Amino acid sequence: MAEIIVVTSGKGGVGKTTTSASLACGLARAGKKVAVIDFDVGLRNLDLIMGCERRVVYDFVNVIQGEASLKQALIRDKRFENLYVLAASQTRDKDALTKEGVEKVLKDLDADGFEYIVCDSPAGIEKGAFLAMYFADQAVVVVNPEVSSVRDSDRILGLLASKTRRAENGERVAEHLLLTRYSPSRVETGEMLSVGDVEEVLGLKTIGVIPESGDVLNASNKGEPVILDMESPAGQAYDDAVARLMGEQRPMRFTQADKKGFFSKLFGG
Repeated sequence: MAEIIVVTSGKGGVGKTTTSASLACGLARAGKKVAVIDFDVGLRNLDLIMGCERRVVYDFVNVIQGEASLKQALIRDKRFENLYVLAASQTRDKDALTKEGVEKVLKDLDADGFEYIVCDSPAGIEKGAFLAMYFADQAVVVVNPEVSSVRDSDRILGLLASKTRRAENGERVAEHLLLTRYSPSRVETGEMLSVGDVEEVLGLKTIGVIPESGDVLNASNKGEPVILDMESPAGQAYDDAVARLMGEQRPMRFTQADKKGFFSKLFGG
């Protein structure tokens, strides 16, 4: 059975699509057959970050409405032959997605031997976000370490606990916290919440801490998910998160501020 992972948040702009792309690439790099689906009908950013925007002919809505087959709409990644992208529509209304249509696509992917299906959710609690999470087995809740992002994510946790197929069956979606744009130095000065603060408020365990880094934007602009840049701390942090998602134990990096040595303090470095 395919493992369905929703990447979700209460607030926009926290890094969901970057996370979806990096998780999908990391799982594919580990040898898994992976599909990543953009549920953000009307905006469509996943194909840009995956670097396949010029290859989109048919999209998720075309498949749901019977205008194209799933095989026609899936775009095979050029870096990993076991990774496929299903883009969102830029021209349709969000109501074009239906629960029955989404379920059929997920079942067809499962029948095709996909081991992981990553659902890139829109922000908030509208229809696309509800459908992205409804069939999930696991949820990666993406949060910036600031009060408004944490508060909005608390609402998403309520929906995961009550409005999913697992909840209807008396089960739970396995929930993981992923912190993005984390700056240990700003945590030390009190400008930003710590990992422990966010875990305490949301009651979740952290699966990854992605440091604040210009590498993320640079990678997105090049259509290369940042996890593929293993020189980058952000790429390394996403690689750690994928490993933990697959059950591996890894120490949590990038959570402590660099301590300045004697000479750097002396000369203001």
